[in-house]
Amino acid sequence: MEYRATIGGKPASAGTEFSVINPATGEEVGRAPNMGQAELDAAVAVARAAFASWSARSDEALQAACAAVTAKIEEHAGELAEIVTLEQGKPLNGLGSRWEVGGAVAWAGYTTGLTLPVKVLQDNDEGRVELHRKPLGVVGSITPWNFPVMIAVWHILPALRTGNTVVVKPSPLTPLSTLRLVEIMNEVLPPGVVNVVTGDDKAFNLGAAMSAHPDIRKIVFTGSCATGQKVMQSAAATMKRLTLEMGGNDAGIVLPDADPEKIAEGLFWGAFINNGQTCAAMKRLYVHDSIHDAVCAALVAYAKNIPVGNGMDEASILGPIQNRMQFDKVARLVADARGRGRVLLGGEPGEGLFFPPTIVAGLRNGDPLVDEEQFGPALPVIRYSDVEEAIRLANDSPNGLGGSVWSSDIDAAKAVAGRLACGSVWINKHGAIQPNAPFGGVKASGLGVEFAEEGLAEYTDIQVVFA
Repeated sequence: MEYRATIGGKPASAGTEFSVINPATGEEVGRAPNMGQAELDAAVAVARAAFASWSARSDEALQAACAAVTAKIEEHAGELAEIVTLEQGKPLNGLGSRWEVGGAVAWAGYTTGLTLPVKVLQDNDEGRVELHRKPLGVVGSITPWNFPVMIAVWHILPALRTGNTVVVKPSPLTPLSTLRLVEIMNEVLPPGVVNVVTGDDKAFNLGAAMSAHPDIRKIVFTGSCATGQKVMQSAAATMKRLTLEMGGNDAGIVLPDADPEKIAEGLFWGAFINNGQTCAAMKRLYVHDSIHDAVCAALVAYAKNIPVGNGMDEASILGPIQNRMQFDKVARLVADARGRGRVLLGGEPGEGLFFPPTIVAGLRNGDPLVDEEQFGPALPVIRYSDVEEAIRLANDSPNGLGGSVWSSDIDAAKAVAGRLACGSVWINKHGAIQPNAPFGGVKASGLGVEFAEEGLAEYTDIQVVFA
């Protein structure tokens, strides 16, 4: 099936298309337009033209439009979930594509209800000073392949809510759901307010062109640290505003008073949600020596019962790794870890792009599976004997997206949590982001935040009015 882009509210194509492959079967599930500079320029031009009237709408009108977009996404939730499963590989069931699209609807709805009213800084005999939030213009959104619909909504809805217009570029590995998402949005939006361009990034890199484009005022990017750094460099010449949510190598610390049986399920899903292909998944687990073996045993026992298979099968709870490059990275890291530690579960690649949930003990900081972000279904478990040591090891990373502490003593857990160098930290869970709480990384994991009022404000400039 051939999918089309949407530019200026109309279907748009290019001279050529590229194939999108189902990672579970290797079969083509659709074709997307292979666009270049001309199509990008056209999309930016119509978005810029639409900005004049869109940004002039009242706050109430913008809110009503976002509510209509949210309703449209919910109306097409089943269709979008199926496209996500076919191109991304995650199951329809469990914490899969239906859950992703449901989360996108929830985020859209919450964002719709936010507002950034004028803030009065001073009002006295010396005068009145007001802080106003002004929309930026055209926002460029660059999204990854792991949560194609959810992350597109994270980028697009706050831009719309604050009076900006959008050009979104999805990953060439998962463009189909975003093409359909934008088509659906355009059923209730004025032409040019949300546009989408796609390309395979081989002959022409759309993301790099967006980052350097003089008429795009902001880039919001979710993806790898290496690509995020390139976005930042190419955006410098035009002084673009940036929100960069980049890689994480999140650590979890299990304190000695934790109950291994009670935390096993939470540990598993903290690490293996979306097959580990999640920026804020737990990538390293530090467990106190006194309960190390018990935690490993409980974690393995839980993981053994998770069905892995084609995402279109309702019985599947985890699917394949999304693409060959990521599969090869996971396979390389696990093969190396096999020679350094003990594989407690999994460890051997399956057929095609399937890789079983893998748990490896006996590793330490300095080993590649511990130091590198695997972004896949493999979890290293590292033994420690002193909590101070665990904190030091957890912070021994250039990344700082998320972290977690697991304990029966909440106060003790909070004390440790406050010393972790990361943007978000959870107690007895991991990666449980919420639309009412800002989310972003420290160190090399990003710039700026998403979600809640703080995230909404990142789509605006400040103007101070003195009267």
